[in-house]
Amino acid sequence: MASIVRRAAGISRRQAANKRQKAVSTVYDHGFPELNNHPVHMNPLFLRTGLLPWLLKLLVLSALALPAWAQFRVEVTGVGMTQLPVVMVPFKGEATAPQKLAGIVQADLERSGQFKGLAAGSAVMDENSRPDWSPWRQLSAEALLAGSVTRLADGRYDVRARLWDVVKGQDKGDFKDTVSAAELRLSAHRIADWVYLQLTGTPGAFASRISYVTKSGGRYALWIADSDGENAVSALSSPEPIISPSWSPSGTHLAYVSFEQRKPVVYVHELATGQRRPVANFKGSNSAPAWSADGKALVATLSRDGGSQLFRIDLQGGEPRRLTQSGSINTEPAFLPDGSALFFVSDRGGSPQIYRMPAQGGPAERVTFSGTYNISPAVSPDGRWLAYVSRMGGAFRLHLMELATGQVTALTDTSADERPSFAPNSRMLVYATVFQGREALMTTSLDGRVKARLAGQGGDIREPHWGPVRK
Repeated sequence: MASIVRRAAGISRRQAANKRQKAVSTVYDHGFPELNNHPVHMNPLFLRTGLLPWLLKLLVLSALALPAWAQFRVEVTGVGMTQLPVVMVPFKGEATAPQKLAGIVQADLERSGQFKGLAAGSAVMDENSRPDWSPWRQLSAEALLAGSVTRLADGRYDVRARLWDVVKGQDKGDFKDTVSAAELRLSAHRIADWVYLQLTGTPGAFASRISYVTKSGGRYALWIADSDGENAVSALSSPEPIISPSWSPSGTHLAYVSFEQRKPVVYVHELATGQRRPVANFKGSNSAPAWSADGKALVATLSRDGGSQLFRIDLQGGEPRRLTQSGSINTEPAFLPDGSALFFVSDRGGSPQIYRMPAQGGPAERVTFSGTYNISPAVSPDGRWLAYVSRMGGAFRLHLMELATGQVTALTDTSADERPSFAPNSRMLVYATVFQGREALMTTSLDGRVKARLAGQGGDIREPHWGPVRK
C-alpha cells in the first residue's frame, strides 16, 4: 500500500496518514494532474506506477535516515478461539547449545494462535523418557514435547524430539535432525512444523523465511530472516531505495525493485551466490514484480508504453508480453497458486479496486466491492483466501476475503497497514503497520484474534514478504 515515495523516503506512517485521504481523493476524483500542483505524499498507487520519473531524484534527496536491525523480539497478543495446551520440556543438552530449542518451538506454536504453552516446571526429560501422565493431566495439558541436542565429534548437532498425546497417553512419534551450529534455529523451526502437523493435520510454516527492507543512515538494506524475524542476514545494501521484494516459488531467488540506476528497475537475485541481474529495465517505470507459479516468469508493471500496464516477462529472455489493455493504472499483480489467474489493482472504475483476470490476459472482473479504496492483494497458497488493504474512514486496514463466498472480514484495528503476505501453509499473514506508536512487522492469525509483533530496537521496517518452507 505504501507509495514508492513513502517507502523510499521513510516518511512516517503517522505523517503520511494525515495526508493520504486528501491526496488520494484529489488524484482519483480529478485524474492525474501535474505534480507541481500536488505534494509528493500523494496517492500510493499512483506513485508506485512510476509515471513520474523525474521524482526519483527527489526521492534520493528527501530520504530520511531510519535505523535498521537484524534481530526481533516476538510479542504475542490476543487469545485464539481454541488453543491446544502443550508442554515443551527444555531439551536435554540445550543449556550448553547455541540455541534453546524448546523456547523457539514454543514461541513458534504460540505465534500461530492455535497453541498455548504450559510451564514445564522442573521436569527433566528427553525423547527416551516414559512420562508420568498424572502431573501433565492435572495441568490440563493435551500434548507433551521433550527432546535432546547433542554435539557430535565433527561439530554438528544431533537433534531429537518426541511428542506424546497426554489425554490418550500415547506416543505420537519422534523427530530426528543433524545440523550445523548455524542451523540449530532452523532445526527448532522444523520441530515446530512437525508438532504442528501432528496436532493439526496441517503442515507448519515455521521453517520458512521472510524478507523485508530497512534504511539506516544513507543506506537501504534487504534482509532475509527466519519466520520469527530472528537470524537476519543482509542480502543487499544500497545507497538507493529497495522496494517490493518477492520470493520465487523455489525460495532460491528474490525479485525486487532497486533505484540504483536512479529509476525503478526490477532485479532477480540468487540468494545462494549473491548474483543478480536486471530483468526489467525499460523506459519509464518498472515495478511490482510477481512470480509465476512455475518460477519461469515475472509479471510486473511497466510504463514503457506511456501508461501503467501489466506485462509478463519470460526470465529466459524475449520481449515482454502485455497483459492489460485498459487506459487506467494496472499494478500489484498476484497469482493464484495454480497459475491460472491474476489478481491486480486498477482504477478503471474510478477508484483503486482489486480485479481478477486470466493469467495470460483477457477480460477482468472486479473482486472487491466493500470500500472505495482496496489495494495490495495477496492470495493464500491454498487458493482459498485473498488478503488486501482497504481504506475505511481514512484508516488503512488489513482485510481477508474468502474467495469462494466473497465474505470479507477485517483483521486489524490499526490505521496504517500495508503489504500483507501469507505464510506457506496459508494459516497466518505478515504485514507492516504502526502498532502502539511504532512501525513494525506483525503477524496475525486468519481470524485476527492472535497477533505477534516482530519489533526491533527502534526505527522503521517495511516491505515484508513471506517465502516458502526451507527444504
